[in-house]
Amino acid sequence: MKIHLVVGARPNFMKLMPVYNNIKKECPDWETIIVHTGQHYDYEMSQVFFEVLNLPEPDVFLDVRSGTHGEQTARALERLEKLFIKENPDLVMVFGDVNSTIAASLAAVKLGIKIAHVEAGLRSFDWSMPEEINRMLTDRVSHFLFVTEKAGIENLKREGVEENRIYFVGNTMIDTLITILPHADISILNEFGLKENNYILVTLHRPSNVDRKEPLKKILDILNQLSAHLPVVFPIHPRTEKRIKEFNIDTGRITIIEPQNYRKFLALERFSKLVITDSGGIQEETTFLKKPCITVRPNTERPVTEEMGTNVVLRDKSIEHLLELSMKAINDEWKEGEIPPLWDGKAGKRITESLKGTEV
Repeated sequence: MKIHLVVGARPNFMKLMPVYNNIKKECPDWETIIVHTGQHYDYEMSQVFFEVLNLPEPDVFLDVRSGTHGEQTARALERLEKLFIKENPDLVMVFGDVNSTIAASLAAVKLGIKIAHVEAGLRSFDWSMPEEINRMLTDRVSHFLFVTEKAGIENLKREGVEENRIYFVGNTMIDTLITILPHADISILNEFGLKENNYILVTLHRPSNVDRKEPLKKILDILNQLSAHLPVVFPIHPRTEKRIKEFNIDTGRITIIEPQNYRKFLALERFSKLVITDSGGIQEETTFLKKPCITVRPNTERPVTEEMGTNVVLRDKSIEHLLELSMKAINDEWKEGEIPPLWDGKAGKRITESLKGTEV
């Protein structure tokens, strides 16, 4: 069997690794081709994952790069279609919810190629999020839907997906976290003079938080207030850095650092007191690590991180509520949380076994 594994953005690489490694181990006769669309092309945001995660260099690089959602999706769709026609894979596997995910799915389904979606069924029910559109459309055309949490099963059933296409396998991102955790690069703490469990880690990149001056400034003002209690470390996304400069916002006492490779970022997560984020994957990682997490969004597509884990979503509360919640974490008044079912490091193996037992 020939499988094209399509990745394009930072989280995709973490989800790819356990699937790729398990297929190579369990099914060495399968032809596995890693296709990197180049949706994210910054070194620390992309290429470094192939080094740190011990993946081979991609077999195909499409150099799609950035642009509007339409431009980026269109370039990826055009280049992927040509590739699939030339290579004629039996299966295209896509990950997550980025523009490369939906582009690969559209290209494949129109050519009659079956699709496997890793991280299927997640729903924020917020159609203002481009990721929600990508998730729903990808699930609609996929043949194998690999689900990370039980809410995903219910979402897919409600949308009319047949049960025999749904596979509850666990979370491949957690597989990667478990693999890399013993190798987390703690030198990052010394690099910035940080003490274990005595700093706040921040990531922000979503348009609703950073593309307008008012909400971005409010968040940064609160982070500066928090920095009076604990150091605030902010590995800055290129989009956010651009907006801070464009709006001429003073970041004050916040420690702004470059995006970090996964081993260093994982160390920052593991030894933080609190994580403030608008990322999806970080909600999952902090739940596994049992670290307090505040998600600066009105919703989450990963409800298990709030229902069972250590995540609290800001929801419709004003941004000022972020300060109150943060102080609860600083003062050790946070819920302990549990690790969700099947987040045990074996999701990649379950995906491989599911494919072995079916006709592609």
